[in-house]
Amino acid sequence: MFTGIIEAIGTITQIQHEGSNVHFDISSDLSATLKVDQSVAHEGVCLTVVQQGPEVHRVTAVAETLQKTSLGQWKVGRKVNLERCMPANGRFDGHIVQGHVDQVGKINRIIDQNGSWLLDVGYDPTYGNLTVEKGSITLNGISLTCFNSQKGAFSVAIIPYTYQHTTIHQLQEGDEVNLEFDIIGKYVQRITQGYK
Repeated sequence: MFTGIIEAIGTITQIQHEGSNVHFDISSDLSATLKVDQSVAHEGVCLTVVQQGPEVHRVTAVAETLQKTSLGQWKVGRKVNLERCMPANGRFDGHIVQGHVDQVGKINRIIDQNGSWLLDVGYDPTYGNLTVEKGSITLNGISLTCFNSQKGAFSVAIIPYTYQHTTIHQLQEGDEVNLEFDIIGKYVQRITQGYK
């Protein structure tokens, strides 16, 4: 389980294709502290460390992950948000994040508000996902509060610290982002609406 509080930014140093799988080598300050078989969120996607060295670790994405996330568009040199699993005795600073991307959304608009940034995000509502006003959303692994919630769209406000210490500053209008909707909201929706 994760909380959506980004610990470090990594850089993709190598991409290797093997059958339908893709191996990503990522250099970061966290790499030396990781161990093989550990789960780490990369841009909000829970991936298992399969190799580890003093400066680089490797994770593998299978076809299902590549189809349901933005990982298939990753290139060497790209920066990615990283978060290790929350320890059982740790603080719960964000919200409950599983690292299981629900769908890919799109940045519709970025507004510089002279000290903060507002991002308008769109997504396909036919998947049944939803946000609520002042509820939680995970965008590329970052725990954020959404507002202007409507069918297929929401907004988030970005403070300078988050802008500088995550990959938010790289985003441009039209970019795809990994979205994980609030797990509590998903359970409540399933209980009240059942299976369709």
